[in-house]
Amino acid sequence: MMMAEAQLFVSQDEFTCSVCLDTLTDPVTILCGHNFCLKCLTDYWDQSQVCRCPQCRHTFTLRPELKRNNLLNEVIKKFKKRALNPPPPLPPKNYAGPGDVECDFCTGKKFRAVKSCLTCMASYCPIHLKPHYEGDAWKGHKLVDPDRNLKEKLCEKHQKSLEIFCKTDEMCVCMICVVTGHKNHEMVELGTERENKEMSVERDVEENEKSYTDLIRCIEEADRKLTERIKEQEKREMEKSERNFSSRCILPADGDLLSFTVTTDFSSEDLRKELSGLKKSLEKISQCEIMTRTPSAHEAPVFALQPPEPQSRDDFLKYFCPLTLDINTAHRYLHLSEGNKKVTREWTESKYPIHPDRFDSWPQVLCREALTGTRCYWEVECSGDFIDIGVAYKGLSRKELGWECGLGNNNKSWCLRCSHSKYSVHHNDKETVISAPYIPRIGVYLDWPAGSLSFYSVSHTMTLLHRINTSFTEPLYPGFWLSLHSSVTISHLTRCDQ
Repeated sequence: MMMAEAQLFVSQDEFTCSVCLDTLTDPVTILCGHNFCLKCLTDYWDQSQVCRCPQCRHTFTLRPELKRNNLLNEVIKKFKKRALNPPPPLPPKNYAGPGDVECDFCTGKKFRAVKSCLTCMASYCPIHLKPHYEGDAWKGHKLVDPDRNLKEKLCEKHQKSLEIFCKTDEMCVCMICVVTGHKNHEMVELGTERENKEMSVERDVEENEKSYTDLIRCIEEADRKLTERIKEQEKREMEKSERNFSSRCILPADGDLLSFTVTTDFSSEDLRKELSGLKKSLEKISQCEIMTRTPSAHEAPVFALQPPEPQSRDDFLKYFCPLTLDINTAHRYLHLSEGNKKVTREWTESKYPIHPDRFDSWPQVLCREALTGTRCYWEVECSGDFIDIGVAYKGLSRKELGWECGLGNNNKSWCLRCSHSKYSVHHNDKETVISAPYIPRIGVYLDWPAGSLSFYSVSHTMTLLHRINTSFTEPLYPGFWLSLHSSVTISHLTRCDQ
């Protein structure tokens, strides 16, 4: 009896071309290890002056000769012919999207989390959540709605849940902090403090509404009184004129002048000036934006009156933010110079020490500054063939080999991809091509509270290339990806006085 053939449990995604997003046809494998359809890769390289891998962006000096991978081709044929039965995937709607919390225990493409555990400090999809309902060891765990900011609920020093608000130091603390570092301080439970802040916000809103109502009532009353005074003044002057004419029964001789003086109780010019000043003040207030955000799960909403959107370069420079490249994140083929303001990619390796924040596979580097809760502007000078300019959450993968580690190829980063032939904006592996002439100086404007990220080409004028509108949930770190022999220099600018 013939031995039964072993079943191979694989996903169709493993045989998908990342160019056409369909099952591989005449598969070819290039030196970096990635597979593509022969026609897809040929067409891709025919449209570009540089031969690089569409997936990992590895650049080839000479265009490789493409030959069909016969072994892989046979595997794909058997895959189609025998209709291998992999474990049924969850419906697409259960995959985590841009606004969802990912399951911490899924590998590969992650499913959407349905609960977060404050005891485990992790988020779970329905499959990985089952032990919490079935096992006795998990019955005492506290489950809440999915929360992407679980780490913010842990004390950085003791890694315990933040349960108390210290009013003396105005900070959230854990129970160990209460005993060790906040003795005799005024304490309150987080829930109570949140309720107090929400009540305070409601009072502020009510007071503002009352102030505007009183202002409108005052303007209406002033308008009524001034209209009455003007009419009374007009009536008195008409009566004076009539008396003046009636008292003169004989026409004046030649050379005599008929004249009278009109006195006013108020100056119309002064009134117009006052009203003009009030109008300008109201217009300035109306142009501002009231932003509402919740910095963390333990704080009440924060209301901030935002000034109008910048228009000129001087307006943008009011928000200039000096940046410094973080050497602990730099890939070993990236060289920092000019006080860590410039990064260049070369073939030679830098002798950087091992660090958990370092990009091991992708030629990328992040800045040291964490940008959150405010408006920021910076400019960079680019040189080379391909450069990515963007921002990323701290959780951007550093050690994996996959495409998802690159700026703009995941839901944790956004970037502008620059080349001499085109610009394009990338987020979560989606591309938006921009038609604009190449300018080596790029300005980046981040309005974190409003969820806005804008890229500008900067010469004698500023030209908006693209604006991304989203909702930021974590601090953002500016970052760069560079092709070989390319460089990026963070410009030294002066912040304009506000």
